[in-house]
Amino acid sequence: MDEGRPVTVLLARFEDLVGAGLRSLIAGDASLRIVADDVPFDVLPAAIAAHEPSVALVNFGTLRAPSEIRRLNAEHPETRLVVLANHPTPGECAQLLALGATACLGKRVEGRDVLNTIHLASRGLHVLPHATPATVGGPLLPDILTPREADVLDQLQLGRSNAEIAMALSVSIETVRTHARSVFRKLGVKGRRELAGGAGHRRAPL
Repeated sequence: MDEGRPVTVLLARFEDLVGAGLRSLIAGDASLRIVADDVPFDVLPAAIAAHEPSVALVNFGTLRAPSEIRRLNAEHPETRLVVLANHPTPGECAQLLALGATACLGKRVEGRDVLNTIHLASRGLHVLPHATPATVGGPLLPDILTPREADVLDQLQLGRSNAEIAMALSVSIETVRTHARSVFRKLGVKGRRELAGGAGHRRAPL
């Protein structure tokens, strides 16, 4: 990151008041520059490709599934993804970080926390709500999913059986069971039914 250049920021589409607040907040920081604003999620990949922002602020409420964060991260690894959600729990944020987000924040955090997170994310530091920023694998992120666990989570969210997941991922059924138990534990759910209706649901109230 060039210290002499502003951090470029892309804003996805948010609720009117949230979006207005973010625009005003970022515009007031001379070291940040908005390169695209009010971007609907369906054109977000194209907008990121066109503008190549340092940081993209993503609205969790517009995601069809949390796994879409993984796709965005895979397609645009140089852009740090900061996901804003309504009431994210540490477990839900750990899931998003495992899928490729750089930071996860609640929409009601203080403005200075949003600005700090943008700056930290632009340097590759991972941020969870109400926690000191830490890099991936640091001691403050004990419940982050491994890449393979995130693969299993994607399959679970599609409603697939252990046998179907094993075939899709080319692993044994017992390996799937082991990863699934770890996913449930890390996300704080008891099983598939709670995963579908709670932390792992595509419209979980983050």
